[in-house]
Amino acid sequence: MASTTLPETVEAKKRRNVKYVVTCAVLACTTSIILGYDVAVMSGASLYIKKEMKITDVQLEMLMGIISLCSPLGSFAAGRTCDWIGRRYTVVLTGGIFFAAALLMGFSVNYPMLMVGQCVAGIGGGYALTIAPVYTAEISPASARGLLTSFLGLSINFGAVLGYVSNYVFAHLPLHLGWRIMLGISAAPSILTALLVFGMPESPRWLVMKGRLADAKAVLDKISDTSDEVAERLADIKAAAGIPANLDGDVVPVPGRDRGEEKRVWKELVFSPTPAMRRILLSAIVLNFLHQASGIDSVVLYTPRVFMSAGITDSNRLLGMTCAVGVVKLLSIFVATFLLDRVGRSPLLLSSTGGMIVSLVGLGVGLTVVGHHPGTKITWAVALCVVSNLAFVSFFSIGLGPIAFVYTSEIFPLRVRALGCAISMATNRFTGGVVTMTFLSLSKAITIGGSFFLYAGIAAIAWVFFYTYLPETRGRTLEEIGKLFGMAGDTGPEAEGEAAKVEVEMPTK
Repeated sequence: MASTTLPETVEAKKRRNVKYVVTCAVLACTTSIILGYDVAVMSGASLYIKKEMKITDVQLEMLMGIISLCSPLGSFAAGRTCDWIGRRYTVVLTGGIFFAAALLMGFSVNYPMLMVGQCVAGIGGGYALTIAPVYTAEISPASARGLLTSFLGLSINFGAVLGYVSNYVFAHLPLHLGWRIMLGISAAPSILTALLVFGMPESPRWLVMKGRLADAKAVLDKISDTSDEVAERLADIKAAAGIPANLDGDVVPVPGRDRGEEKRVWKELVFSPTPAMRRILLSAIVLNFLHQASGIDSVVLYTPRVFMSAGITDSNRLLGMTCAVGVVKLLSIFVATFLLDRVGRSPLLLSSTGGMIVSLVGLGVGLTVVGHHPGTKITWAVALCVVSNLAFVSFFSIGLGPIAFVYTSEIFPLRVRALGCAISMATNRFTGGVVTMTFLSLSKAITIGGSFFLYAGIAAIAWVFFYTYLPETRGRTLEEIGKLFGMAGDTGPEAEGEAAKVEVEMPTK
C-alpha cells in the first residue's frame, strides 16, 4: 500500500510547489506591468500633451526619454535596498514609487511637473527591472527558471498593451482630460500590487545571506519536492554565501556581513574582479546595452510617428495600429516563455536578433522610399513598413527582449547578484533613454529610414557578440552557472578566506 501512495504524495507536493512558485513569480513581476504601461501610454498621450502644452520636439524627446534616464537611479537604489530590507519589501516599495508617479503625472498642471512625474516613474522602473528578476531567479528551480524569469518581459508587454488600449479608449475625451487619465489611472494597480506582495515569501538566498537558516529552510520546503532536495539546495546556497557546511542553527553569523560588506561587493565585482567575474559583468552590461541600442524603445514610443511617416495619418487608424503592435509583442513573448527552458537561451537569442536585423532593414527601406515620394502613397512601401514594424517587435519579444532579463538575473554569483543586476539594468535604461531622446533629432539628421538602418547595424554587431561570447545557461542551477564563465565556484577568494577562518574558529562539534 505504501509503495502506491508515496508517489502520489510526492506528485501532489510537486504540483503544489509549482503553483506556489508561479504565484510568487507573477506577484514579483506585477510592478513591471505598471512600467510597461507607463512607457507605452506615452506613445499616444504625447500627441495630446504636445497639443495642449505646445511643447517643441526637443521638449517632447526629453519628456519621452526622462523615464529611462532616471531608471538607473532606481536600479542602483534597488541594488542596495533589496540587500538591506529584503527582496519582498523592495517590491512593495516599488509599488509605492509608481503610485506617487501616477499622481504627479495625472494631476500635472505644467511641463516641469510632468517631467518630475516621469522621472519618479523612471525610478520605479529601475526598481522593478532590478528586483523582479533577482527575486524570481532566486526562488525558481533550475528547470523552470527561464520560464518564470521571463514573466518580467511578459508583464512589461502586457502593461504596454494596456497602455495602448488606454490611448485608444481615452483619446476621445476632452484634450485637457484625456491624457491625464491615461497617465494617472495606473495609481490604482500600484497600490493593489504593493498589498498583494505581502503574501509572498522572502527569497531563501537572501535569508541565508542574513544567516536566517531556519527561515530559508521553511521557504525551500515550499518550493522543493523532497527533504533531500531542500537539504541539497540549502547546502549550495550556504556555500555560495560563504557559510561553512558545519555551521548550522536557526540563525548563524555570516562571514563579513558586519565588516564593510558593501565595499567588498563593489571590489569583487567592479574594482578588482577576477577574469571570470569580469567576463560575467561584461556579458551582462553589453547584453543590456545592445538590448536597447537596437532601437526597441524608438519603435515602441514613436510607433504613431513611424506609421505617420509611412503615410498613415488618420488618428484612429494610428492608435489602432499601435494597439496591434502591442498585441503582437505580447503574443510573441508567450512563445519565448515556453521555449526558454526547452530550446535554450542561445538559439532563441540568435534567431531573434537575426530576425530583427532583417525587419529593421525592411523598415528602413520602406520609410526611405516613402520619404523620397512625399504626397504619393506607395502601397507596397507602406505595407512593408507595417509588416516590418510588427515583425521587429515580434522577433525582439521572442528572444532578445525577455532573455536579457533572464540571463542577467542568473549569471551573477549570490553575493554580487543584486549589485550586478542593478548595474546591468542601469545600463539598459540609460541606453534606452539616450536612444529615445535622440530619435527625433537623429531622424532629422539622417532621415527616419536612415535611423533604422543604423539600428540594423547595431543589431548585426549584437548577433556576433551573442554568438561568440555568451555561453548557454539552460538547466543549470544558479550556483553552477559561474563555472561556465571560468569560476571555480560561486564564492570568490575573499569569501573562501573568510569561510576558512570561521571553520578554524568554529570546529565541528
